[in-house]
Amino acid sequence: MVITEADGESSARKIQRRAPTSIQSLNGDILCIIFSFLDLVDLAYSNVVCNSWNAVIKRQKLIQASCRKMQQLGSEFPSSSASQERPAEIDVENCAMKHHNLALLRGRIDIERWEAHSYRVSQCRMKKGLLLTGVGDKVMRLWSLDSYKCMEEYSLPNAASLIDFDFDESKIVGLVGTRISIWRRNGQRSMFPSREGTFPKGLCMRYIDPEAVVGCEDGTARVFDMYSKTCSQIIKTHGGPITCLSMSDNQLYLSGSSLGRVTLSDPLLDQPVATLKSTITAGGIQTICFNQCSNLAFSGTTAGYVSCWDLRKMRQLWEERVSPNVVYSIQQLRNDTSVMVVGGIDGVLRVIEQKSGRVLSSCIMDDKVSTTQKRRIVEKRRGKRVSEDIEIDNIEWRNRSQISCLAMGMKKVVTAHGGKFISVWKFNLSGGHK
Repeated sequence: MVITEADGESSARKIQRRAPTSIQSLNGDILCIIFSFLDLVDLAYSNVVCNSWNAVIKRQKLIQASCRKMQQLGSEFPSSSASQERPAEIDVENCAMKHHNLALLRGRIDIERWEAHSYRVSQCRMKKGLLLTGVGDKVMRLWSLDSYKCMEEYSLPNAASLIDFDFDESKIVGLVGTRISIWRRNGQRSMFPSREGTFPKGLCMRYIDPEAVVGCEDGTARVFDMYSKTCSQIIKTHGGPITCLSMSDNQLYLSGSSLGRVTLSDPLLDQPVATLKSTITAGGIQTICFNQCSNLAFSGTTAGYVSCWDLRKMRQLWEERVSPNVVYSIQQLRNDTSVMVVGGIDGVLRVIEQKSGRVLSSCIMDDKVSTTQKRRIVEKRRGKRVSEDIEIDNIEWRNRSQISCLAMGMKKVVTAHGGKFISVWKFNLSGGHK
């Protein structure tokens, strides 16, 4: 029997359709080649997927090799021979955090943008691969950061305006007008009962189960219990409006005011624990960020200053002007005590050293590279780093849209700009750096 070339190709296609190759069918050598292209963070994720992957990564000492690669790039990774020979002794979390920091400072910047709302969006919150956006129109949207697909949508009641929001695995808590609303992830919504005269205009809100704290225009902070739906406490924290809040895991909370002061409060007490005063009276407090690991608090002002306080000693460590304009948002990873990111009205994304306030890197958007169609139109751009002493006004506005809010993940930052678009900044070491 003679098999023609066409018949052979047809048979090959049939065999290929009958027996597709799966990741489970790949041998150790091929897996090793694939894993060698991953960075440390992705390698750590792959290490816990299944026993066979773990065995390949452990046998080939891929995590040690990745750590040594980070050393060559200038990171301070463990370098002892013992840590290189015994995988169990490598602090993967510490290595991954340093890899994250190095990516922020030296990595190539790829930016993906999409139209998230039809009118505008000025706030965003990110947790476990999900992004919640809102404030500006009458909906909140929950997005997958893998596909940029809108997973869920939550409509606001009546004509009320959304002021602030937060979320966890089961629910979304929003400050809507002068009331608190709760949206369950199954779609049900409930509102706290309104009592005339007990809830003045709220300006900001933070939530850690089981409590939400609302900062009000009259300078009071109101603590609400999520389950009894009652206001459990009212604390007079400022002489002026409370403009921003931050909460710790043990329910302590920081509040900033338009008068330029920060207070630390404990729900167990009916008055602030401490008032933190700036050494430079320059503008109201616009944003606050609390680092649980180091017990440091950071604030940004309307005059472009960022300050740091040590809450153990109740004293200011440093205060630096990092921007000529308003600082709207400060964020850092939960376990990171090295760097944080800052965004504001000038549209420059800055990476700042936590211990000194020194600006380590300043990033802006570059020209559009391409447009792709995933589940929606995604605009791809490159980011670029600029010198800190550059004249900001000389940079085109289209390359530095104001940053009204930012959220931080591993090697990525999400920014809202007060317009229709949401941007995801991805910092990648494997592709070199600019």
